[in-house]
Amino acid sequence: MKKHIPNLLTLGNLFCGTVATIYAVQGNFEIAGILVLLGIFFDFFDGFAARILNVSGELGKQLDSLADMVTSGVVPGIIMFKLLATSPNLDTLENAPIVMNWMHFNFAPIQLLGLLLTLGACYRLAKFNIDTKQSESFIGLPTPAMSLFIISLPLIQEYSTIESIQNLISNHYFLILVILLLTYLMNAELPLFSLKFKEYSLKNNAIKYIFILISLVMLLTLQLVSIPLIIIFYVCLSVVSNRRRTT
Repeated sequence: MKKHIPNLLTLGNLFCGTVATIYAVQGNFEIAGILVLLGIFFDFFDGFAARILNVSGELGKQLDSLADMVTSGVVPGIIMFKLLATSPNLDTLENAPIVMNWMHFNFAPIQLLGLLLTLGACYRLAKFNIDTKQSESFIGLPTPAMSLFIISLPLIQEYSTIESIQNLISNHYFLILVILLLTYLMNAELPLFSLKFKEYSLKNNAIKYIFILISLVMLLTLQLVSIPLIIIFYVCLSVVSNRRRTT
């Protein structure tokens, strides 16, 4: 029975991602975000359970990526698609020079750029499954980190009282820049540290403790606004750590 426990957790991730997809399509980003967070929770603990129970296998590895593809690939793509649709800087569907109509669903072609995140996540997950270099660290931004960045944007837009941040997230140029940057980072040959602990000594895990401590401070002080900043901080800290290691 124990060999099925990690796979059941992975399926929990897939279930959360599937339901989150429904809510994202409906524009209910708060529920979609909660479900994505729950899915990422399952994603973290399925690997943890597999290691503890010593039941890691190829099936679990493939299943994990398939579940991540939905929770951290499809959902953020849909959310960005919807954000582009509601950008006040973008022509409305009624005034857009080109409007596509497919099965009675109208959308401007520029919204399809949001789905680059889905394509980039798919490509990254496929590479991850065959890359033996990513057992202890990551090469490129993990898809859950990208997903957290994206799901935070509509929530910040809704709940933040800082008008300049709301205007920034509403700007379609900013959204397109985010799409291109995150799609690139997911597939860049950029080593990023993992939060997995083999042991807990300060000497060997200093960068992880620094990241966790500063991230907690940012969460407590900046709340929702801190989420994309934490992802940016994670990438920057990894780059600094890599340069110090090579010099």
